[in-house]
Amino acid sequence: MTWLDTLTAKALAGEPPAREEALAVLASDNDILMDVIAAAFKVRLKHFGRRVKLNYLVNIKSGLCPEDCFYCSQRAGSAADVLKYTWLKPEEVLATAEAGVAAGARRVCLVASGRGPNDRDITRVAGMISSFKQDHPDVEVCACLGLLSDGQAERLREAGTTAYNHNLNTAEDHYGDICTTHSYADRSATVEQAKAAGLSPCSGLIAGMGETDEDLVDVAFALRALEPDSVPVNFLIPFSGTPLGSRWDLTPQRCLRILAMVRFVCPAAEVRLAGGREIHLRSLQPLALHVVNSIFLGDYLTSEGQAGNKDLDMIADAGFTVEGAAAGDPGQSGTEDGEPAARHPDLVRIRRRGAGTDIPANA
Repeated sequence: MTWLDTLTAKALAGEPPAREEALAVLASDNDILMDVIAAAFKVRLKHFGRRVKLNYLVNIKSGLCPEDCFYCSQRAGSAADVLKYTWLKPEEVLATAEAGVAAGARRVCLVASGRGPNDRDITRVAGMISSFKQDHPDVEVCACLGLLSDGQAERLREAGTTAYNHNLNTAEDHYGDICTTHSYADRSATVEQAKAAGLSPCSGLIAGMGETDEDLVDVAFALRALEPDSVPVNFLIPFSGTPLGSRWDLTPQRCLRILAMVRFVCPAAEVRLAGGREIHLRSLQPLALHVVNSIFLGDYLTSEGQAGNKDLDMIADAGFTVEGAAAGDPGQSGTEDGEPAARHPDLVRIRRRGAGTDIPANA
């Protein structure tokens, strides 16, 4: 057996890898990248089949945050030219969330900038969630509002909230290098608080912030210890005007290795391909679907994502299906009788440039 066979067998049995094995995934070279992805796919397939869960973000309060997270375009002192607005009106939030559901999202994530909500904020968000759940009782709602105070998680759960997101982001030893206004312990405590209140814990990481392989493995094992139901993996979006705006450390291959390492460490978790996938994975995004089982559809908090219809095409073309979609719906890999899904005639474009024309060639 190879080391990958041993690692895969452990993950299929629900056993944690050795730290050295997780580091070996990150250190593996491109010659065996497809072997690493194939091994991770076996684990993904066992727990989630070929389903891809769609999630949809709604930024309900943008910018003007007092925290100094170095990676964030909404941080205190940010010069990034992003949208800034206070709390959206409930009807705006609900209309935006409806758009995500109409596109196939099974989870809507309501996110607000800031250190954490006060009780009035909780009342505001709980009302939005309660109204949304009346119309969509089967759609999950995840809240991401920052650090929580006593009793707030319980109020969100009572309103119909399914999950609470608060990412660890990076290893404890590296945390002081990316934020000074709150601690790693603050973040970990909020995840535990949400769990204790009966909310599904959602916590993940951001890669590409100057961390080492050891840092990535540390945060992956810390996440495993928290037992989150979902683990979003973000890749740094280097916003101009932020302290990390010049960091472009990631390659598509490294992103794939990071995703695989997280899958081996957290085999049964919903591993979500999150922010930065388009700019760092680029044409290798479909390969990531063999490792993750969940993606964000559409735009992120302050940056635009790939068009939703492109995501659905990507899922179908890679042979996966959208969780909850009926056969023949967008995102399915074929029709009920197994024939390929219909393609639009306008995908075939007659050449009108290059040889035989006066228009420059496409080169």
